[in-house]
Amino acid sequence: MGTVPLRDVFWLITLALIWGSSFAAIKVAVVTMPPMTLVAVRTVIAVMVLFPIMIIQRARLPRDVESWKLGFVLGVFGLALPFFLIGWGEEGVESGQAAILMAVMPLATMTLAHFFTKGDPFHWRKLIGIVMGFGGIVILVGPEALKGLGGQLGYQLAIAGGAVCYAVNAVVTRNLPPDSSLIGRAVMVMLCGVAISVPLAVIMDGPTAALGADSAGWWMALYIGILPTGLAMLIYFHIVEARGASFFSYVNYLNPVFGVMWGALLLSEIVQLEAVLALGAILGGIAVSSRPPRPSA
Repeated sequence: MGTVPLRDVFWLITLALIWGSSFAAIKVAVVTMPPMTLVAVRTVIAVMVLFPIMIIQRARLPRDVESWKLGFVLGVFGLALPFFLIGWGEEGVESGQAAILMAVMPLATMTLAHFFTKGDPFHWRKLIGIVMGFGGIVILVGPEALKGLGGQLGYQLAIAGGAVCYAVNAVVTRNLPPDSSLIGRAVMVMLCGVAISVPLAVIMDGPTAALGADSAGWWMALYIGILPTGLAMLIYFHIVEARGASFFSYVNYLNPVFGVMWGALLLSEIVQLEAVLALGAILGGIAVSSRPPRPSA
């Protein structure tokens, strides 16, 4: 893999900006809409957004059985399971610890990609990038967050498990057959997500749980469905297919940084120097890891 073009770095940062904005929206939505119901609602909305785009582009859904099998795997490991694990885990874990635990994702992704994808080997530059990115997260949330690790073990393992789910999701995405269009594959994954999340929401929360949400909850669910779940899926597929799962995994370091910056923009919170230093460390890690290893003599 050659040097990463700036446009792909731009798309990675854009994706982190979009996903970073979802934290505040989810926090508002789940006040009156149960988490699994929110997962179902956001995936249904995402299908309603992406399907017309696919029709306009005259694209088509994948027709091979292998793609649909992998699509359901992505529906589990990219939507239903990590959303549930992380949502439940954050009930007993502070946000700083959650950010550190989610930093398991890049290491897990790069390890899995080394063994299960072509053209995405693990090398020492990626290890340096992981260390710099993790250091950026520690700068952001403060080293004191490390002290609480192991206290609420069940909750913490749930969040780390959610991070590993995202790693599996990225590697499986990289291995999707490329026979259909990008939008077709995105719609397929969302349809699989709907088929999984809607029955789970009915079983866990009841068939009328969404009706109990207030207007703020529905507006946030609409936003999450359109942008962070729907349109962001197209950026996600582009990054993974163009640059590989390892490069994409750095979005997990950028998300909490941009989450802090969105808090400053929308909630008038003050951006501390730590957030700027964290962003610099993470971007530096991306730059180092994205350089190809020198060929051996």
